[in-house]
Amino acid sequence: MATTRIMPLHIGKGRTESQAISDIIDYVANPQKTDNGKLITGYGCDSRTADAEFLLAKRQYIAATGRVRGADDVIAYHVRQSFKPGEITPEEANRLGVEFAKRFTKGNHAFVVCTHIDKSHVHNHIIWSAVNADCDRKFRNFWGSTKAVRRLSDTICIENEVSIVENPKPHGKSYNKWLGDQAKPSHRELLRMAIDNALSQSPADFEELLKLLQEYGCEVSKRGKSYRLKLSGWEKAARMDSLGEGYGLEDLLAVLSGKKAHTSRKKTVTQAEPPKVNLLMDIQAKLQAGKGAGYARWAKVFNLKQMAQTMNYLSENNLLEYAVLEEKAAAAMAHHNELSAQIKAAEKRMAEIAVLHTHIVNYAKTREVYVAYRKAGYSKKFREEHEEEILLHQAAKNAFDEMGVKKLPKVKELQTEYAKLLEEKKKTYAEYRRSREEMRELLTAKANVDRVLKMEVEQDVEKEKDHGQR
Repeated sequence: MATTRIMPLHIGKGRTESQAISDIIDYVANPQKTDNGKLITGYGCDSRTADAEFLLAKRQYIAATGRVRGADDVIAYHVRQSFKPGEITPEEANRLGVEFAKRFTKGNHAFVVCTHIDKSHVHNHIIWSAVNADCDRKFRNFWGSTKAVRRLSDTICIENEVSIVENPKPHGKSYNKWLGDQAKPSHRELLRMAIDNALSQSPADFEELLKLLQEYGCEVSKRGKSYRLKLSGWEKAARMDSLGEGYGLEDLLAVLSGKKAHTSRKKTVTQAEPPKVNLLMDIQAKLQAGKGAGYARWAKVFNLKQMAQTMNYLSENNLLEYAVLEEKAAAAMAHHNELSAQIKAAEKRMAEIAVLHTHIVNYAKTREVYVAYRKAGYSKKFREEHEEEILLHQAAKNAFDEMGVKKLPKVKELQTEYAKLLEEKKKTYAEYRRSREEMRELLTAKANVDRVLKMEVEQDVEKEKDHGQR
């Protein structure tokens, strides 16, 4: 997973404070990007009124502290999270974004997490209010916050078995271009490969090593006591001593003199463990789609290997009887669906609690203003002066009516219920991941067995036809 730096949101030129926050909220909450708003989660605020709530929090902060800044004031902070294409569902990405925001702000700031699915890679936009929930402090960006964001984000990904970008480097490119460049070897990696190839030819001395490098297409120069190397197509030369352990001048001289052996430094790539069982290839369908004889040969070997793996899996799990396999696969699917339903029910109730909690707090904060507005005869002037408070109060009342709330519950009771649901969800989610893998393996094994049985039936039919024609 890749994360960008924290981006402070300022008012900007030609915009009011209200326009500035509304613009960014409208962009990240775009229904076309968030599956019609299904992938939006608010914490400490209602995502539909987040801009008004952020502005109200800032006004309350100014009233409580008396601290006022100019046009450079920060009204909110923005972080993007991007995930590897095809590795995570939008719902899981949204959940990880919420977890990141809660842990990074320590739950002290209202935020909105919007998961976008309009690109090949699922990504989150996280916006949190610069003012904390108590409206007496502001979030302060700090030196090294980019590393802190990445470190926490990577930790959450590892905890949830989602891949991360190893040793990310600062860049100013788009996500897709940067991810593509990461797959290419760097200049220093290519130079190390050139040295490895030259040493494999057993040069007699250092001068012969340099000649072999030049034959390989490497420019060799010397500045002072330092040798510099550059391959064609690269702008800047690299000092030999900067290539890492085993590739410095002293190391190479020791290798050439026979004092030490050379160990090549190859880039290690961590690969996910392949699944135990893969689906068999439909060779005939691929041939009809235009694949050639070479593909058919490869696919036959692949299918033989997969059937061997399937048989090993069935033997290890004592599933050699088809009825037992079928029953086990159906039970695994039912268990997985049951866990999925439990998680969705918990998430639905947690979302309801979060929204209800937010509206109860907003209702209490804005009640006096709304009473005064009513006493003023719903004055237009009064409304203009207190528009955010009035909008939040009306939104809270409308939400209570929609949810059928007659008597407002206590905030502490809601917090207790939310914490209990969160703990249960974490436990269920761990079991959900295990059940998903078990279900996938069982269904794949069953599909392979079904395919082989189908092929046998088709072969028997063909034999009967041939016999009849004779």
